[in-house]
Amino acid sequence: MLHQRFARSYWVLAAVLLGFAGCAKTDPPVAQQPEPAVVAEAKKDAKPVGVEFDALRQPARGVEKENVANVESPKSNETFGLKKDPNSHPPVAIPAPLSPASDPKPFAARGYVAPHPTPDSSIIGGSGRTGVEGARYKQFDQLKRGEKIVNGKAQNRSIDRLRASEAKGDPGPQNAALPGGPQGLLAGKALKDMADGERYDDADFQGEAYQHLEDNAFKTVKVDPLSTLSAAVDTAAYSNVRSRLNEGMLPPKDMVRIADFLNYFPYDYAAPTDGKPVNFKLEMAACPWNEKHNLLKVGLKSKVIEKDKLPARNLVFLIDTSGSMNSPNRLPLVIESMKLLVEQLTDRDRVSIVTYAGAAGLRLPPTPGNQKEKIINEIIGLQSGGSTNGEGGIKLAYEQAEKTFIKEGINRVILATDGDFNVGVSDNAQLIRMIEDKRKNGVYLTILGYGMGNLHDDRLEQLAHHGNGHYAYIDSLDEAKKLFVEQGAALVTVAKDVKLQIEFNPAKIAGYRLIGYENRILKTEDFRNDAKDAGDMGCGHTCTMLFEIVPVGEKVPLSDVEPLKYQTTPQLTDAGKSGEWLTTRMRYKDPETDKASEVSASFDGKDIAKDASKDFRFAAAVAAYGMLLRDSDYVGNADLEKVLTWSKGSLGEDKGGHRAEFTRLVEKTKDIVTKKREQVPQEKK
Repeated sequence: MLHQRFARSYWVLAAVLLGFAGCAKTDPPVAQQPEPAVVAEAKKDAKPVGVEFDALRQPARGVEKENVANVESPKSNETFGLKKDPNSHPPVAIPAPLSPASDPKPFAARGYVAPHPTPDSSIIGGSGRTGVEGARYKQFDQLKRGEKIVNGKAQNRSIDRLRASEAKGDPGPQNAALPGGPQGLLAGKALKDMADGERYDDADFQGEAYQHLEDNAFKTVKVDPLSTLSAAVDTAAYSNVRSRLNEGMLPPKDMVRIADFLNYFPYDYAAPTDGKPVNFKLEMAACPWNEKHNLLKVGLKSKVIEKDKLPARNLVFLIDTSGSMNSPNRLPLVIESMKLLVEQLTDRDRVSIVTYAGAAGLRLPPTPGNQKEKIINEIIGLQSGGSTNGEGGIKLAYEQAEKTFIKEGINRVILATDGDFNVGVSDNAQLIRMIEDKRKNGVYLTILGYGMGNLHDDRLEQLAHHGNGHYAYIDSLDEAKKLFVEQGAALVTVAKDVKLQIEFNPAKIAGYRLIGYENRILKTEDFRNDAKDAGDMGCGHTCTMLFEIVPVGEKVPLSDVEPLKYQTTPQLTDAGKSGEWLTTRMRYKDPETDKASEVSASFDGKDIAKDASKDFRFAAAVAAYGMLLRDSDYVGNADLEKVLTWSKGSLGEDKGGHRAEFTRLVEKTKDIVTKKREQVPQEKK
């Protein structure tokens, strides 16, 4: 017994002695310094290059700010932001990261050429702030001026990921090399990642989540004569893809939802004039990517309400203020976006503000819309930090909307977030059930997605769908203006649960394929089931659907199917023997009374257009572009050059300039693809 106790004491004593020995050690070795002769020679030969400091005051690559498509990721053996001088000595050990005010000349001793400091090296962006905080304000100034942030993007998104991990309890390594308050720790880790050669092209989007969608296949009319689907007005996928392309990168396939692409653009559809809340128009012409097929366009347009006749609005701004929202294209952009919306409000409207991070709270009680200064001051004062209790925020926002409910008015929660919920209920199915229950009380949900790197697009798209609202992604102030200024009245729902059912005549049409809308397809029996939820349409909304049509006599491109053993081909009716090609039925409900209405229209073969409208041609170009980005098997002979030709020839009036911007985006895509093809042989070597 005694010897066991002594043995335990011996090991304790040994551990204590080892601890004292560790304390007696000298400071850890610092990075090896270059020989004086190497430094002198490098300084003599060094030539400054024409590059700028990036957002963290580290030298950035020598590329022009607007040449986004040519920005390259650092190779694994290359220090981010520094250009290797082929005439210099081999690089030696790299010392700790420099502070913003440090002299960059020591980089020359490591075999790199760095620029001299800019005049504002101590204060970034003239904001009086330094380090990462100053960089955030400088970058947001650029966002407000409409400039593209190129040299600072990877650093900030790395910091976003670190902040997200910090919110989950991982504080990261300690590094006080850069000033900037509490962000200094994160900045040090971000710089280390860059020095290690992290490939941001891939890593920046590993934390994002998208619903996997398979392209709709062709169907034969004899087997599936009916196509039933929900209307949709979401636009998020288009602006999200645009932001990625503007960074010089191609989007992942699942980021591209063609329905969002089609519905991003306004079309010259006639609004209903017979007192109905929504109208539709059919148009068919030759399919541009397959000359043997036709293309059917179904265009919906909801009624327009003049601004002075809009109903009173009870809005609850639900704003994510968690740590993951702390970057220029997140909370600062949310603040600017909400200010635009506030400017559209009147004294009849009411605004409440609920914020959530680790916990949710009421930031602003119901306030009349004409008290703009009070509302905006509360929005400007928002700061980010902490974990993300999305469930708690959603519950509190709905409770607040119900307390201030305006009968015969607009009652809506507007959620601004990146969707990264990590506290409370974060399961999509549970959140959807909660939101479905809340919508029964007449409070609807609009979702605005922000940021890159950890955007949970799959969650946000589904929550908006089940909350009787729509989902948009805000990547710039221009996009916020489009949503809140150009389409501000769209917050007013005029038609609920809008569904369409197209019946194809087998005597005229052998097969068809719905382009996009993969997650909006309904069962045949859902069309007249008024308990089945579908998409809502707001004031002035348009919704565009495209079907690729295979006429009788052409082979439907699908796998061989065994003929039915126990049935024969159904007999044609008198209508089937007429010149009609198809009939479209639309069903919707009144948002106040829930009373369902149904309208229908047939399309005759003689109405097939020889010269398609500009709306038709532009929508076809957008669909082809989406299929190319998705690497679809159904893209036919379309390519980016043809998409560019089709879209440039169908710009039309283009009031907001959105179609012209589309052509520029296609050109940028061409540049990115060309560059990637040029890099393939070099990478193989």
